[in-house]
Amino acid sequence: MSGKNDKLLVDVGSTYFKVSTPDSIEQHFRDFNKAVLDDLMHKCGETIKRFDKEHVQICSSANGGLSALIIGLTNSFSLKYATNIAFNSGINIIDTILYQNIEEYSVPSDLIDVVILVGGVDSHGSLFSDSLYNYLDKLNYSNSVFVGSAQDAPAIQEHIEGVVVLPNIIDNRLHIVEEHLKEYLTNLYQQDIEGKEDIKHLYDITDNQIFSTPYIVNKALPFIDAKLAVVNPFILLDIGGATTDIHYSKDLVMDDNIVTENEYDRLVFKKLGVYKSKQSLIFAAQNNEFVYELLMHLKVTENIFEEQSEKSTKILMQLAIFLVLCKISHYRQAYINLKLLAVNSIVITGGVTKVLTLDEVQDIIGFFYKKILSSEHNPAAIMDSNYDIWTLGAKDETVREETACQ
Repeated sequence: MSGKNDKLLVDVGSTYFKVSTPDSIEQHFRDFNKAVLDDLMHKCGETIKRFDKEHVQICSSANGGLSALIIGLTNSFSLKYATNIAFNSGINIIDTILYQNIEEYSVPSDLIDVVILVGGVDSHGSLFSDSLYNYLDKLNYSNSVFVGSAQDAPAIQEHIEGVVVLPNIIDNRLHIVEEHLKEYLTNLYQQDIEGKEDIKHLYDITDNQIFSTPYIVNKALPFIDAKLAVVNPFILLDIGGATTDIHYSKDLVMDDNIVTENEYDRLVFKKLGVYKSKQSLIFAAQNNEFVYELLMHLKVTENIFEEQSEKSTKILMQLAIFLVLCKISHYRQAYINLKLLAVNSIVITGGVTKVLTLDEVQDIIGFFYKKILSSEHNPAAIMDSNYDIWTLGAKDETVREETACQ
């Protein structure tokens, strides 16, 4: 069996398994006709059996994430701040509702994992009325959390059964206060991972907590230069089968009001994956006015979207890089834009590193900067081909757990 200092690191993604021992890393395409544990043991069973359960550390991004609906008083503060915190907690936001127009919004038919209610500073009250409660009565949701004015908390608790009340995310200077809501959403995300039937069975091979993969990757970022030749400031793109995650330094955020305590934050784009979210990715591409010019640049036509080939997979991955850069630039007025002209390195990790070459990634970055930002600036692409960032984050979390237990 494994020695005291030997660790087995396992990542269960939406498309691939990754297994890392002190000596090697192996990757396998998942068989979706099998349960996760059965498939993992079929492909990596001999390796896993070499390690005691206490020495196996698992993370997963295969749960698909939580869905959220946000109801707020203003676009400029409450909705903007709550959206920022939710995205950085790995939550998928299905819609945001401006409270004053709530009666004009349709009620989503799908189950919502969490409803976030926000608005007002603590010096103001009586900001919500029956229109909010009537809307929620029609909504199918599992959890609700109120992070608005403290004066309104008693009324919210009286009218909404089971609502969690946390400190306001807007202070009296109209700055964001993210700590409490972010912790709540992160824990909810964690509980969702552990509650998935397939994921629960992974506890048959580990005694340790199963973390989300974006959390593990984010923890590695302050130490990334120990493994990769990265020049600060940098952004990291993790492009997988179902989602594309972007991790970035808070120094790159173009908003003086959004001041977070974390050194790095992350966004999860659920519909920008190249396997499970392929059709959503294609739809997003077809609605981007520059994509057809990009396809010409890549010497292909839109017929590539209909193909099932290695070449079409390459093109989809290049499109994912381009589209996510668009989403965080001034081209798309999202809730957050980054100072992309200040970025010196763009780190690429995930399954994309096994498909695209460095030159193919650099080509897309150069196209984006010239076409969207009208700039000759061309940050260096850094390929994390050996998943050094994931292993660095997983090992760091293992050390944290061991230290906490001492």
